[in-house]
Amino acid sequence: MLSYVVDFYCHELMLAIEVDGSSYDSLEAQAYDLNRQIRLEDHRVEFLRFNDEEIKRNINVVVDEIKDWINKEVG
Repeated sequence: MLSYVVDFYCHELMLAIEVDGSSYDSLEAQAYDLNRQIRLEDHRVEFLRFNDEEIKRNINVVVDEIKDWINKEVG
């Protein structure tokens, strides 16, 4: 069993949504996130990543991208 925390997760879609901000700047944080993502993808979890500035400036674009991903996966 894996014990990781992601920013947002939908079990039905096996979708993790991550918001990368300034805490992601350190190499240690990037390595941890990459390892966590790889381990979760091994369990069929898919990831969508957004930069926090992208969310602040273009939330509608981010929401549309999430909707597009869901429509593509669910059909």
